[in-house]
Amino acid sequence: MELSFGIAFIAGIISFLSPCILPIIPGFLAYLGGTTVSEASGHRREVFLNALFFVLGFSTVFAVLGVLLNTLLSTVAYDARIWMSRIGGVFIIIFGLYLAKLIRIPFLEREYKFRVGVGHIKSRYASSFVFGAAFAAGWTPCVGAVLGGILTLAVVQPGSAFFLLLTYALGLGIPFLLVGLFAAGAQSFIARHGRTMEYLTVAFGYVLIVLGVFVFTNRLARLANFDLLNRFLLQ
Repeated sequence: MELSFGIAFIAGIISFLSPCILPIIPGFLAYLGGTTVSEASGHRREVFLNALFFVLGFSTVFAVLGVLLNTLLSTVAYDARIWMSRIGGVFIIIFGLYLAKLIRIPFLEREYKFRVGVGHIKSRYASSFVFGAAFAAGWTPCVGAVLGGILTLAVVQPGSAFFLLLTYALGLGIPFLLVGLFAAGAQSFIARHGRTMEYLTVAFGYVLIVLGVFVFTNRLARLANFDLLNRFLLQ
C-alpha cells in the first residue's frame, strides 16, 4: 500500500502546517531548549536535541497505537472488515469535507488542551519527550481531522497500522527537526507563507475525500496499484 504510506506522510506534514499549531512551534521548541527564538541560532544544538526528543515522544505514542491496532484488529473476519471499510470511508470523507471547509464540525473547532506537569523532571530532554507524548495524546482540534483520517485508514488496514502511523509520525517529525535547526528563520518564513499553508490544508481535504470514496468502495488496493490510471492511458 505505497499510496497509503505516501498519504500518511503528507498528512503528517499537513498536520505540522495547521494554522493553530504552526505559528507557535518555533517559540515552543526554543522554550524546550531553554532559550528564546531570537537567541535560538546561538543555541542551535540544544534546540535541535530537544526537538528530537519531542519528536521521539509523539512517535512512540503513534508506534504503540499502531501495534495495538494491528494486534486487536488483525484477526477480524473478512465480512466485518468490509463493514469497517464502509464506516471508515464515511469518516474519512467527513474529515476531508471539514478540512476542505465544505462543512463545519463544532466539536473540532473547540480547543482541547492536554496539560502535563513536568516540574519534577530535571532533564530538559526527558521533559521534551513527555511533552511530545502529550502532544500526540492531547491533539488540538484543527489537526484532529487529519489525524482522524489517518487513524481511520489504519483501522481499516490493521496489517499496515504500525507502519502507517510511523510514516505519519515521520511526516510530522521531519519539519519539527528542521524548525529545531532553524527556529529563528522558521518564524519569519511561517509569518510570510501562512496563507499558502492554509490552502495546502484545504487541498489535502479533497485528497481525503477521494481516499474515503475508495476506502468505502473497498477499492483502495486498486488505487494503490494505479489500475484506474493504467486503464485510462490504455483507452
